[in-house]
Amino acid sequence: MIEVANESGYEVVEEEFAALARYVLEEMRIHPQAELSVLFVTTEVMTELHVRWMDEPGPTDVLSFPMDEMRPGRSGEPLPEGTLGDIVLCPEVAATQAKEAGHSAEEEMLLLTVHGILHLLGYDHAEPEEEKEMFALQRKLLLTFLAQR
Repeated sequence: MIEVANESGYEVVEEEFAALARYVLEEMRIHPQAELSVLFVTTEVMTELHVRWMDEPGPTDVLSFPMDEMRPGRSGEPLPEGTLGDIVLCPEVAATQAKEAGHSAEEEMLLLTVHGILHLLGYDHAEPEEEKEMFALQRKLLLTFLAQR
């Protein structure tokens, strides 16, 4: 079950983000009944979360809060159902990053959604090889999703 909620004040097409999340989970062979929450928040709320959980100042673009330890199904069988976790996105930060990157705020938020889900699945980008793997996978997932809509 994928739940998308918008508390940010920005216009967000919640169905688009739910469809993307569903697509990523299917591609990563996560059980179709796995629970995932995607929440869009204000800069103020994101700043509070960023300081509290990451001990970093100011707002950030996306935070991931994993629940059950779930990893992509590699044997062809989906994992048992469970609660994947929560992704929190800040549209205002995403819009700023989108301008710098030369694409739309929606495209940036879609990318950040994939990025957040991959973090929930245990991917990271602290080391160069990890970053290369994670960023290539998020690019592939986003581009194939966009190509199919």
